[in-house]
Order: sequence, then structure tokens, then C-alpha cells
Amino acid sequence: MINDIKKTLWATADKLRSNMDAAEYKHLVLGLIFVKFISDTFTARRDELARRFADPKDEFFLGQTPDLAMIEAELEDRDYFRAVNAFWVPESARWEVIRAAAKQPDIGKQIDAALTALEVENPKLKGILDKRYGRASLPDGKLGELVDLVSTIGFGADAAQAKDILGQVYEYFLGMFASAEGKRGGQFYTPASIVQTLVGVLNPHQGKVYDPCCGSGGMFVQSEKFIEAHGGKINDVSIYGQESNPTTWRLAAMNLAIRGIEFNLGREPADSFTRDQHTDLRADFVMANPPFNISDWWHGSLEGDPRWVYGTPPQGNANYAWLQHMLYHLKPGGRAGIVLANGSMSSSQSGEGEIRAAMVEADVVEVMVALPGQLFFNTQIPACLWFLTKGKQQRKGEVLFIDARKLGTNVSRVQIELTEDEITRIAQTVADWRGEPLDKGGVVNEYTDIPGFCRSVSLKEIAEHGHVLTPGRYVGAEEVEDDDEAFADKMQALTEKLGEQMAKGAELDALIRQKLGGLGYEF
Repeated sequence: MINDIKKTLWATADKLRSNMDAAEYKHLVLGLIFVKFISDTFTARRDELARRFADPKDEFFLGQTPDLAMIEAELEDRDYFRAVNAFWVPESARWEVIRAAAKQPDIGKQIDAALTALEVENPKLKGILDKRYGRASLPDGKLGELVDLVSTIGFGADAAQAKDILGQVYEYFLGMFASAEGKRGGQFYTPASIVQTLVGVLNPHQGKVYDPCCGSGGMFVQSEKFIEAHGGKINDVSIYGQESNPTTWRLAAMNLAIRGIEFNLGREPADSFTRDQHTDLRADFVMANPPFNISDWWHGSLEGDPRWVYGTPPQGNANYAWLQHMLYHLKPGGRAGIVLANGSMSSSQSGEGEIRAAMVEADVVEVMVALPGQLFFNTQIPACLWFLTKGKQQRKGEVLFIDARKLGTNVSRVQIELTEDEITRIAQTVADWRGEPLDKGGVVNEYTDIPGFCRSVSLKEIAEHGHVLTPGRYVGAEEVEDDDEAFADKMQALTEKLGEQMAKGAELDALIRQKLGGLGYEF
């Protein structure tokens, strides 16, 4: 049912955008969905309180018979809403007011005013809401139609159910916009199966979780789902992030706010290299999908930066800057998972080989995973997962290599995704190698190398390969099932079969000639 709703909403919303670029339009759509949700949540809470206050049996008024004025006055107390993590929505920003004005020519300005009123009442939303509706370049009437469309999303009175519906709709729209935007879409959206793999391997049940290029916050959302699915509480982790793109930074803040997740995304959008807003943070878990191979990241102020423990990254490529930035922000015993282009595993340009060698020899590289192609909306560049650690507790002096290039299932003509079973297989393999249970209270399985899929390799062997970290170089070829039939026997059987087929062919040829001869044909 929810999948049908999502598809219908997307088809209608995409049709309404006319010639507007998806990169701009997504903020209009997602912003309205956000406002609709917090308005519905507010209304549901207000209706619940109104029923309670009007019930003479309720203990709230201590036996008094409240009149309408008493109830209305009590309903203005913001604390009743904050107690359940509901935003206070002033009358001008309530959805019924916005919808009533949908056909008016100044509906864009009215929505902007409503967003301003929401920020005034809710300091948490300051700077998050993107007030661009008054200047949106949509044809006349299209914004009003979009308001009507969003009005069809019913979040209901149940807070948990409402949050779940919104989360699914929001995540679906983010993915669809990423697909519509193509290359640019990847700047704010990482496919869910990749995030789930990172989260599954890192196992972030408690502590500080950090993403220095958080996009729309997908890493944090998947962490929440993982924690809840494994019996934990999202309040057991603290969320820290940073994002340089202002509109994407707002998307991340909204994505977390709608789920009631407490977060710290820094004071404002900013570059993690030149304006690190979490300089003192030492996280238990770091996970990120930084932009691949960016060449315009360097600034003179980064020369001699304390983050470059293993060598100064080349100015023309930020891959090894990201790896070292994340290691710098890890606490002892912490773990990081990073998505990078495959070239990062073997490049020797501009000193990258020396940096990688220093990282390997320092034993901070824990696991390397080669991913299948076509996982991303925005690029066909093959990608891999780096898992790093500080103060390795298990398997010292070894690195686990996993070749997952043959995994994945087609979800469209141009894209595949890892299945839940495949993600679990990767995560379970890493847990077995570490000597840990995959889930709390679970069993510890014995790790075994699987030719063609995974292998634990010593640092000495990696050094012999020039510190190249490509899994395919180490895991070997997949074992072919041996049926104990000797090659000579197989060859003899095949030869006999071929002889039989040739003889049969000759018989058929003679029969055809005979039949055609009877019809007067000569050969």
C-alpha cells in the first residue's frame, strides 16, 4: 500500500514540475512534505489534548468543569507539545491554512511567511527551512497543485506510524530525485544498500557517530533503522555531521528532525577540510560517502595540517585527505567506513602510494570490500569500501579482503543493488573474521577464507604486492566444484558424444538427399 502511494505521489509531483530542474524542485517538494508532517503531528497532539481537557473524568482540571476558554488557553501551552517532541505550529503555518490559500496568486509568499513563523516558534528549525517558494519559477497554478498533492499524504494520529510513513516517503523521493538529477544527484544521496553495508559492518549500537560529508543524512537514518532492528535505542548514539552545500545541509537537518533524532550538523554549512566544525570530536564510528576524486579541495591553510599523519595528500585529489580526516576524528578503538573510487586502492600518483603504504604498515586498515558496478545513480566509476580502525583489537597485522563484485540484483536497466542477504553475508564475514557475534548475544562463528570471495592477508604479503589493496589480487579464483571425473575420461566421453552426433548428422543428410532426389532434384 505505501509503495503504491509513493509511486503515485512521485509520478504526480514529477509531472507538476514542468520544465523546472529537479535539483531545485526537490527542495520545494520535500519542504512542503516536511511542513505537512509537522502540522499533522501538531494537530493530532492538539486534538488529543482537547479531548482530554474536555473530559470531566480526566484528572487534569481536578473535578472542575472546564469551559471553552479554559481549554483554549491550556492548548496554547507549548510544553504539552515539546513533551512529545512535537513542533509548535502557529496558526498561519498550519496546513489547513496553507491549503485554503493554495489557489491564490501569492501562495508562494504565504508559504515563505509560514516557514518564518515556524522558525520563530521553534529555534531548532532556525536556518533549516528553505524559503524559496515566493521566487519559485513554476508556471501559474503549479505550486497550488503541488500543495493539493501533498495534502493527500495522510500521516494519521499515531505518532510512530506518522513518522514511519513520512520517513518512507521522504527517502523514496530523495532516491527518485537523485535518479532524475543524474550525476548531481549523487552529491546528496547514497543508495540505501551501500549505506546498509557500511552500517552492518560497523555495527554502531552506541557512542558518537560522525559523517563529515553527510549529504541528506542517509547514513544517520540507516543507523537509526539498524539500531532499532537490533533491539537498541537511537538515543544511545550521538549524531555529528557536516555538509558544505547549504541546500543539502537543510535536507539533512529536515531528514533528521522529522524522525526526532538529536543531531549536531555544525553551526552552518561549511567545508570539512578548511572549516572543520567538530575539531575536538573523537567518534566511535565514522561513515561517509565523500565525492569521488575531487580536485579543487586544497587550500594553502591545509599545509602542515595535523590531520595528515601519514603524508600530505596530493592537491589534485582529495581521496587520501578524506581517509586521514576520518582517521583523525576516530577515538582509540573506533571504526570508520568510507566509500571511495576503486582507484584509491592502487593509485601511486602524487605520493598516494606512500600514504597508503604508511597506513597499511600502521595497521589502521582493517577491511577492504570491492563493490559491484552500477550501484550509484550518478556515476559508473567502480567503487569500494574502506574500513579503518584506530588501535586494532582483533587480527593485528592482517587485513580482510572481500570481493563482492559478483553480487547485486538489477532493480532497473542501469542500476543494481545489494540484497539484504548479500549485505548480511558481507557483515557476517567481517564479524566472523573479527571473532565477534554479528548481533548482541549472538554466536561467534569460526572464520574461513573462501576462494574468490574473502581472504585474510598479512601485512607482509600486502607489502610484497606494493601495498595495493585491491581484493581481487588476494582472494584468488572461485573454486569450481570437482566431480572427481578425470580429464581424460571427460574428454573421451565428449569425443564419443561428438562422434554419435556427427554420425546422426550424416544419416539425416543422406535422408534429405534421398527425399529431394525423389522430387527430381539432382546433386
